[in-house]
Amino acid sequence: MGTKYSNVKDKIKSAILEGYFQPHQKIGSESDLMKQHQVSRHTVRKAIDDLVNEGWLYKKQGVGSFCADRSLNKESAIGIGKNIAVITTYFSDYIFPTIIRGAEAFLSENGYQVTIFSTNNNIDQERRCIESVISQSFDGLIVEPTKSALPNPNINYYLNLERMRIPYVMINAYYEELEPIHVIMDDVGGGYLQTEHLIKLGHENIIGFFKNDDIQGSKRMKGFIKAHRSAGLPVSPQNIITYTTESKDSKPVEELRKKLQDTQRPTAIVCYNDQLALMLLDVIREMNIQIPEQISIVGFDDSPLSMASEVKLTTIKHPKVNMGIDAAKTILKLIEQNNESSGKFEVVSTQYKPELVLRNSTGRNNIKEIT
Repeated sequence: MGTKYSNVKDKIKSAILEGYFQPHQKIGSESDLMKQHQVSRHTVRKAIDDLVNEGWLYKKQGVGSFCADRSLNKESAIGIGKNIAVITTYFSDYIFPTIIRGAEAFLSENGYQVTIFSTNNNIDQERRCIESVISQSFDGLIVEPTKSALPNPNINYYLNLERMRIPYVMINAYYEELEPIHVIMDDVGGGYLQTEHLIKLGHENIIGFFKNDDIQGSKRMKGFIKAHRSAGLPVSPQNIITYTTESKDSKPVEELRKKLQDTQRPTAIVCYNDQLALMLLDVIREMNIQIPEQISIVGFDDSPLSMASEVKLTTIKHPKVNMGIDAAKTILKLIEQNNESSGKFEVVSTQYKPELVLRNSTGRNNIKEIT
């Protein structure tokens, strides 16, 4: 826990970063701030003095303290321009390093420095990352939304980015209420392809695992349902299992164990991603069930994990490097548009068409023939 004055200072700074105080707007009298934060006048003055010294506020003698226009000092914050921030949910595992490398390589070739932030799919950490981006006045931002299926309390920070004319591109998902430029997969189409493939192999009792605090999971589940409807197959509610970031390492494993002990056990599994599929493969092995003879399983993302075990995963191809490159190209176009004085040109979003990658984790349903 910080000192009283540092807590007051941080709260005023956060209010500025969130856009509650606009440039040249008075932040309130000392008395107001004393009452609001339940501190002494000395504490308020010390917090304000620090913020003035750091360029967040300025004073008018006999009038009060006002929010500074930091856009006037953009280059002094991080050097001589050409700086891009990348915020991703994770950066050290799964497909994320490949996406980041694609973006970083293209931006470096074009003379930009790249700073990477990670939210660990945590809303509070996302807020801190965006605060850093606003504080340092980056030229642009590539961001993967955090828990994109849920209402996000950080929307004001994105609106403040827009007010400050800091362009941003969202990757893998986007907050629909903001309607930002984005670079994404057709996740509904991907979920459809996963499921359609299994149905064509004769599977009807198919279980789907979907992460429902990220919009990708909700859309892949939508594809799962659409494929069943197209084939005229009913979807059993018990065959759709959802989980969150916090339960991703436990709930799917527990639920699959229960399903595989059922007398009407599923003959096929659709997975939110390859990472999950590898976890579920361990459960299937423990129960001595043969793949694909007794059960088929499909992943998503065509990550290195899809080839990591003796069972090579049938999966949906993810563009990875191309997504990073295309996001980098798009943010540079938005920066150019910001700087264009002769009128705006159109910058459009990108959506990749899914492709099925066939390997040996899927096969025809033989269970019906046995029974």
